[in-house]
Amino acid sequence: MGGDQELVWVVKAQQGDQEAFARLVEAYQVPVYNLAYRMLGVATEAEDATQETFLRVYTRLKTYDPSRKFSSWILSIASHYCVDRLRRRRGAVSMEEVESWRWMADEGLAPEDKALQRERDRSIREVLATLPEPYRLVIILRYWHNLSYEEIAEITDSTESAVKSRLHRARQAVLEGLNHALEGQHPLEERKEEASLAQRGRALLQASLRRPRREPL
Repeated sequence: MGGDQELVWVVKAQQGDQEAFARLVEAYQVPVYNLAYRMLGVATEAEDATQETFLRVYTRLKTYDPSRKFSSWILSIASHYCVDRLRRRRGAVSMEEVESWRWMADEGLAPEDKALQRERDRSIREVLATLPEPYRLVIILRYWHNLSYEEIAEITDSTESAVKSRLHRARQAVLEGLNHALEGQHPLEERKEEASLAQRGRALLQASLRRPRREPL
């Protein structure tokens, strides 16, 4: 949806046009669900979060400032809801939740490469699931939604410098977690190489986080 068309639907929805609001839901339900799924790690909770987000969007629509990007506004609502929900868990993360992060291997890969990819993705999702909520959020917004520092700052009610600092710390936390995971593994013969543990960790981080993820609603 183009920016001008989107604004038309927003204005109409603010005036009570149900069809216009339905168009907005159609346009943003997948991005909102993806964000919720990456944050919460459980499909049913992500579905609930998506519904709650659009309920809040509907009730707060008249407060939307047209000078702000609508996508940033709606993702901000979703982000705040997910962070609140995670805090109510008191930081507890179960193995069931970790395993529910359904990252699928690329079907075009050779069998041995698929096995390595699954191993890599498992390590990534386990590390992400243990990050503090603010760190997990900036990682998801940056690498899955490809948002700029400015957009992330707007969504998280922060500054660009704070976002950069938080993202740097988040990447370091992921890297440390991956290195720790690799230390306990018995490498396959094909993976024996001169690269250090840190170099392998960086390769895992870059390859996994920068691959776009899309999950259906």
